[in-house]
Amino acid sequence: MTGRRRRIDRRRRLGRREFVVTAAAAFVGVVLGPGCSSLFKSSRKRIPIGVQLYSVRDDCAKDLPGTLAGLAKAGYDGVEYAGYHGRDAKTLRKLQDDLGLRCCGTHTGLDSLLGDELGRTVDFNLAIGNRYLIVPWLDDRYRGSKDAWQKTGTLFTELAGRARPHGLRVGFHAHAGEFAPLAGEVPWDIFGAATSPDVILQLDTANCLSAGGSPVAELERWPGRAATVHVKEFSAKKGDALIGEGDVPWGRLLPLVVNDPKTEWMIVEQEEWRLPPVECAARDLENLRGLLAHLAPPA
Repeated sequence: MTGRRRRIDRRRRLGRREFVVTAAAAFVGVVLGPGCSSLFKSSRKRIPIGVQLYSVRDDCAKDLPGTLAGLAKAGYDGVEYAGYHGRDAKTLRKLQDDLGLRCCGTHTGLDSLLGDELGRTVDFNLAIGNRYLIVPWLDDRYRGSKDAWQKTGTLFTELAGRARPHGLRVGFHAHAGEFAPLAGEVPWDIFGAATSPDVILQLDTANCLSAGGSPVAELERWPGRAATVHVKEFSAKKGDALIGEGDVPWGRLLPLVVNDPKTEWMIVEQEEWRLPPVECAARDLENLRGLLAHLAPPA
């Protein structure tokens, strides 16, 4: 078959619309350079958005199925657990599946990752479809000095190595204390430097900012480490501010999140409310989507 015949057949298979798009993209690639055909593709991946269930903790304690249904109706893709309210893994997985929700993490105590407990924790999290084991808090023996932070980083690297064969990742969630200088250094950065790249540094934008830190600077300092990131508003004047109403520099921060190829989830959290908690979570999601929609395409 001649080259001309092959081109004609290919055009027929593609159909008129597909051929026009393909031809236009090829023309741009020839005229403007090989990278420019990406103009015809999505310029930015869609990162799913979950919600940390601590945001609706009282509602979950009263009516977990109803609360999850409300969050699913609001449009969330997933949930990050902060306790299981007496449900076993099978029950939680059915609730998620029935509502079309995924598990985007569990906040689990460090003790649940140590020794033989890790195996039980792995089994539970695999059953609910979770890949992210995030430690939300450490007591002083793990964080009281630079040496303690370095040893804790070594421990987390070891735990990440034990979880990796099961397809799970280990991480640590930032609170304000991690950004208060310790002997002239930032604990979050000491911990980051002491851990392997596969340990998740789950930045919390509000906690960082409330301690005088810069969430933008931390994301820039640790690219690829916030596989899951808490997008939470902070306002020095208004504790119950929703996303977009406070001091977080979303215009600078969100591009770092969405353009990092290793970011896998954005997770909304709200700790104080001026409306019913599920409604606050719904408005946070709406506001976040609005901010994302107005981001400039990557340079």
